[in-house]
Amino acid sequence: MEHQYLDINKQLWNNKVAHHVASDFYDVPAFLAGKSSLNEIELALLGDVTGKSILHLQCHFGQDTISLARMGAIATGVDLSDKAIGQAQELALEAGTNARFICSDVYSLPEVLDEQFDIVFTSYGTIGWLPDMDRWAGIVSRYLKPGGRFVFAEFHPALWMYDDNLEKIVYSYFNDEVIITQQQGTYAANDAPLQDTEISWNHPLSEVFSALLKQGLSLADFREYNYSPYNCFNGMEEFEPGKYRISNFGHKIPLVYSLVCTK
Repeated sequence: MEHQYLDINKQLWNNKVAHHVASDFYDVPAFLAGKSSLNEIELALLGDVTGKSILHLQCHFGQDTISLARMGAIATGVDLSDKAIGQAQELALEAGTNARFICSDVYSLPEVLDEQFDIVFTSYGTIGWLPDMDRWAGIVSRYLKPGGRFVFAEFHPALWMYDDNLEKIVYSYFNDEVIITQQQGTYAANDAPLQDTEISWNHPLSEVFSALLKQGLSLADFREYNYSPYNCFNGMEEFEPGKYRISNFGHKIPLVYSLVCTK
């Protein structure tokens, strides 16, 4: 089954798309009315993107890519799910932006895209779907211009050790094994009538850093955050507008980390 992970996860994400587009979580009407989908964590790291070319890996149905285009970037979004890319293209038209979208899994991208970018960007719930961080970091480096920046925000690997109710440690912090689970519903719509197999991997910080450094990228910034900008795990509470923590952990564990690398 591990070898079929692309087909299985593509089906998983194709099944989610319509429910996500309709969800309050993604709030497409507010987005089309001008609300940015980007959070202060990544906005602070990205800085002024006017005129910058940006490659957004694993873009889902395109809100962040379109938000970058609205900020004046020349934005290209890439995703495995053909349904997500179809929605992204429609959304870009409705939003009146020229964001470009490509349907491809991360590792196969060089077969369909031969360019380099000022910034490569990816965020929140992306690398867990990928088995090999060395190949991933190779793709990041391949698409960065010399002097370009990689901007990355992701859920903290400590979080992925816990069960769905965040009560007990079930999984290894380290990338010891493929994780195959059956999921009901989806983080953006818990009651969605979905039941899907998903295949994922845990990537400790050391694995991510080592992979990027091996590509010759320089680490410019690294931070850990004791909150999530998304209410997407069980038992979360909003302690400040747009900032969520897991009630029974409070501020004691990291929920998100970010890093910036330069080429």
